[in-house]
Amino acid sequence: MKPLVLPLVTIVTPSFNQADFLEATIQSVLGQTYPHIEYIIMDGGSTDSSVDVIQKYAGELEYWESVKDKGQTDAINKGFNRAKGDILAWLNSDDTYATSHAVADAVNFLVANPDVAMVYADCNFINEEGKIIGKFASRQTDYAKLRSGYVHIPQQTMFFRSKYWKELGPLDPSFYFAMDYDLWVRIAKHAQIKYLPGRTWSNFRIHTSSKTNINDERGWKEMLRIHYRDGGPFFAPIVAKYYLRKFIGPLWKWRIKK
Repeated sequence: MKPLVLPLVTIVTPSFNQADFLEATIQSVLGQTYPHIEYIIMDGGSTDSSVDVIQKYAGELEYWESVKDKGQTDAINKGFNRAKGDILAWLNSDDTYATSHAVADAVNFLVANPDVAMVYADCNFINEEGKIIGKFASRQTDYAKLRSGYVHIPQQTMFFRSKYWKELGPLDPSFYFAMDYDLWVRIAKHAQIKYLPGRTWSNFRIHTSSKTNINDERGWKEMLRIHYRDGGPFFAPIVAKYYLRKFIGPLWKWRIKK
């Protein structure tokens, strides 16, 4: 009997001037129980102490750099271009994995369900100190629902097969906020995506310099671009805005800054 070959998981962290939170992010990746991870950090030329933090863990990283880039989307694309993993994920430099078995759970599910392209789970909102202040309204969604604005996917928890990155990627660099949503729509059009309820894999940090798309008109316009790109109906944006406010509404109170 052949020994089980564990799929390699590549996790990319894009970062820029997030030294206050970056170490917690790194530790949450390196602390995973899953044994076959390559971790890549793409820093955009930070001017704070981020590089010092990264160098502290350099021996445990597959690759890192600190070079001026074109922003978060560019950093993620460059990281995945180096990826050798069968399964991919990205974790932003102010977010963390909430449990040490998040990666193992995701891999086990994808191995057992070869027809599923992407899996995601529940996610906490945390504040600057790491205290839980809420919960993301994760729900099962699909291509049709995504096209109608029924998002419900916390990016911090998603793991997807590299096959779909190779076929459908990279992230669209013209998007500032909605590059993840755009990727989900592209993947869901071709294969199943699956939500695993009752499993909290990640923490989404809300702080004064955090980036999100709910309170910024630019994020809404980007979602509309994706909706209409494939011939979405006129009425769907009204439905989408309802879902965004009703289910992801806790983020509305947070001011967004670059």
